[in-house]
Amino acid sequence: MSFKLLCASLVGSLLTGIAAAQSSEQHPPLTTWTCTTSGGCVQQNTSVVLDKDSKYAQGSAGSRTADDYAAMGVSTSGDAVTMYHYVQSGGALNPASPRIYLLDSNGQYVMMKLLNQEFSVDVDYSAVPCGENGALYLSEMAADGGGSSGGAAAGQGYCDAQCQGFCCNEMDILEANAKANAMTPHPCSGNNCDKAGCGYNPYASGQRNLWATGGTVDTSKPFTVVTQFQGSGTLTQITRVYIQNGQRINGGTISSCNGATGGLAGMGQALGRGMVLAMSIWNDAAQQMSWLDAGNNGPCSIAESTPSAIQSQHPDTHVTFSNIRWGDIGSTTQA
Repeated sequence: MSFKLLCASLVGSLLTGIAAAQSSEQHPPLTTWTCTTSGGCVQQNTSVVLDKDSKYAQGSAGSRTADDYAAMGVSTSGDAVTMYHYVQSGGALNPASPRIYLLDSNGQYVMMKLLNQEFSVDVDYSAVPCGENGALYLSEMAADGGGSSGGAAAGQGYCDAQCQGFCCNEMDILEANAKANAMTPHPCSGNNCDKAGCGYNPYASGQRNLWATGGTVDTSKPFTVVTQFQGSGTLTQITRVYIQNGQRINGGTISSCNGATGGLAGMGQALGRGMVLAMSIWNDAAQQMSWLDAGNNGPCSIAESTPSAIQSQHPDTHVTFSNIRWGDIGSTTQA
């Protein structure tokens, strides 16, 4: 490399770092941990950032304040993040539907490399009714936000297997409310994505009381969700375990997926490269979330699951995720 090219490269890298460091956005801190079987868990200096398109935030992406996060229904406390679906705006109650991503201490997205690893999170779905989706999932976004203005520190670069933004691998660890849940890999081969995914829903599998208010996993109370991505070199299965009141509860396994879009092997490759943690809460005017919690998928009715019914009957609907840990299988929990 010539001296001029080397200097240009160094200056470019320096400016990129300065841009990230000088981002004026006030990212709410959220403590997380990485874990190993040999060394235990190490606290991470992480925070969250709103998606660039956050309609009730007054500040522009990259310069938002704590008030903007509050206006979008997002707050953090220690290792917990809470997201409210509805917020007061203009003297009325409106759907904020916030979506946030996990940032590292350098203003880049945390790239979770979870092949042959596990991910655990404490959840509280007690205030998430039928028709709502408190989602926690992985997207193969670029660590720097894809080069868009403000980058990751401004919530840029979203993608998923539904090809919002653009097409990319997506692993839905949790799509859930108090009545039903699903974990769903959505592998992609180029722009050809498995949009339906190869999900596992306990209710649909016949375990009608596994995840329920007062159920085996009692969703009226907090509990821990552990998701293990098993396979050395190639992903062979995804296993779910719940922990509540010190008891481990088997939650199902996915061992095959649509080969036309890469299958489990393709999903594993994305997990090995690194994926970004996204969290959101939303509802579904088109299908009333029936694909998640109605008919064979859950006990909910269409009537109670419309956005208007939810806003009227459950204006305080919210979800809390806390104690986020990832690392070696068996290292993130004590039970």
